[in-house]
Formats: sequence, C-alpha cells, structure tokens
Amino acid sequence: MKIKLTSVFVNDQDNALRFYTETLGFVKKKDVSVGEYRWLTVVSPDEQDGTELLLEPNDNIAAKQYQEAIFKQGIPATQFYAEDIQKEYERLKELGVKFTMQPTKVTGSTIAVFNDTCGNLIQIVQLD
Repeated sequence: MKIKLTSVFVNDQDNALRFYTETLGFVKKKDVSVGEYRWLTVVSPDEQDGTELLLEPNDNIAAKQYQEAIFKQGIPATQFYAEDIQKEYERLKELGVKFTMQPTKVTGSTIAVFNDTCGNLIQIVQLD
C-alpha cells in the first residue's frame, strides 16, 4: 500500500491553482470537471508520477469549519519537504508569500509555516 493522493481544502480552486503552480512551483496534473466542481490536482515537478495533491473545494460546511478552525489555531493543513529550507524561504518571501513562522530549528528538522492564500497554513520541513 502507498499514498498516491492527498488533499487540502481550498476556498477558491482558481486562486489555489495559481498559487500552487505559479508561486510554489508545482505542476498541474489533472483538471477534470465534475458537475459544478473540478477534480484538480498538482504534483511536484521533480516527481510528476508521484503523490498528487487534490485542491479540494471547501464547499461542504464540515470542511469549511475544519479548515477555518485549524487555521485560527495556527495548525498547518499539510506539510511539504524542502531540500534547502532557507533558500526556499527566501524565494517564497521574494514572491510575496506571508510566513507565520520563519525557518526554526526543532528536534530533527527545521520548519517554517506560510499562508497559502486559500485558507490554509502550510508547513515546509527540512530534515536534519
């Protein structure tokens, strides 16, 4: 068994697609209409056949409440790995990304947290 797909709730799929591709550098993998919704996924440019991230609309009231609650508590919705977190932090800051935590050394890794502009906090991690 392996993880092939994971998701993050977003409050606007078009905005999410722009942010995740143009700012973060992911690549659009699938964009399929499903009634009034879209099955919209992105992948790492380095692993285009790897795990897909579904940019899932938060139109369900439970999804919206969950997303808003963890955001208010400062809990990241998901995390991504970076080979060089300081370099990634600087690159994203130059692109206007708002960080709630700059790179910080913790046990076994360095982490940083940013706002994805779609209702989520995202953590990036560099392992020691």
